[in-house]
Amino acid sequence: MKTQDIILKAENISKQYRLGLVGTGTISHDLNRWWFKIRGKEDPYIKVGEVNDRSLKGNSQYVWALKDINFEVKRGEVLGVIGKNGAGKSTLLKILSKVTGPTTGEVKAKGRIASLLEVGTGFHGEMTGRENVYLNGAILGMAKKEIRAKIDEIIEFSGCERYIDTPVKRYSSGMTVRLAFAVAAFLEPEILVIDEVLAVGDAEFQKKAIGKMQDISRGEGRTVLFVSHNMAAVKNLCTRGLLIDKGRIILNDSIDNVVDLYLSSEDVISTSSKSLLNSIRDRGTTQIMTSVKILNKEGVISGKDVSFRVHFKEDYKGDISLGYLIKDDKDVNIHASNMKQYNILFANKESRYIDLTLRSLPLSPGKYSLSLYFGNGNYDLDVINKAIFFQVFWDNSLSIKSPLKKWGNVFISSNWNY
Repeated sequence: MKTQDIILKAENISKQYRLGLVGTGTISHDLNRWWFKIRGKEDPYIKVGEVNDRSLKGNSQYVWALKDINFEVKRGEVLGVIGKNGAGKSTLLKILSKVTGPTTGEVKAKGRIASLLEVGTGFHGEMTGRENVYLNGAILGMAKKEIRAKIDEIIEFSGCERYIDTPVKRYSSGMTVRLAFAVAAFLEPEILVIDEVLAVGDAEFQKKAIGKMQDISRGEGRTVLFVSHNMAAVKNLCTRGLLIDKGRIILNDSIDNVVDLYLSSEDVISTSSKSLLNSIRDRGTTQIMTSVKILNKEGVISGKDVSFRVHFKEDYKGDISLGYLIKDDKDVNIHASNMKQYNILFANKESRYIDLTLRSLPLSPGKYSLSLYFGNGNYDLDVINKAIFFQVFWDNSLSIKSPLKKWGNVFISSNWNY
């Protein structure tokens, strides 16, 4: 890679946080750091801290959200940054966008950086959409004349023309993301940094946004850093990828190799049972589900019934509503359903499990995951993404593969043993 082609470079980037109510440190810690600094010695807190494994209880107040991150990005490249929740992706993008500073290391960038990290980042709620366009342009260092030349394109792309002179605080989250992305993309930054916020938009806008990112990278030669859990979008858009786990770069390679390693590192293998006690909860306020088990002793066979048994805690009181989502190994949603959409609820009884049976499983052979949603009919109480992974096989006893049945009314035809 030629030096003149490198537009962004991260050198030995590390970021340390202190856990608890105090986010960065105390006055005593700051004084210690100052005292060591004026004596020409190393920061004493650099030597402490643990790896950022959110699922385990540690012994130190300090964690390294990022540790020794080194990479370069070429002009016009689209770099995908992937990893599990809490791996350090958003922290890295905040450092690259200069929203926060690194504990150690340095970021070198050539040109303006526009970032879209959270819904409403950089927007003032009391100002109208039009006023926020000018505000963001000014932050990026653009003259009013330059912004005026682009504003019609921005408004048209965002699809918010009717509300453009309304205060942003009255926008929905989807409308805010639409306008924020349009501002970031059309005000011509040399580097565009985008976190998972595009997932807030609808399917039509996501398609437009990905197309625009392709245009600005391939056609205009600008650089894009893209974080997403949608592996299909990442593979479609990115040319190279970084896989981050527990604050460290695991792989810096072609996007296909990085995605494949990410999916395999998530333990995407067939398993008959799994404890859910230590699983990370995506939503919900309590840990209710305790384990999930595949009841098919012969394995999961394409076109045949498959049953999952979901256990829950004995002390749970209240109505029960279970939902699920099946994803393939590319993280694409295949099928989802929920008892509450059919107005099915179970009153709490003595048994502490529910059997979910999917009739004539219409999945081709491959690797899949099952996400689980436990609620009371009104609220999601316990939600686990990819609670269990399973492998689907052909029925080898059949010489001719018959067409798979379409998804039917799964919950109505399912057995809910309880």
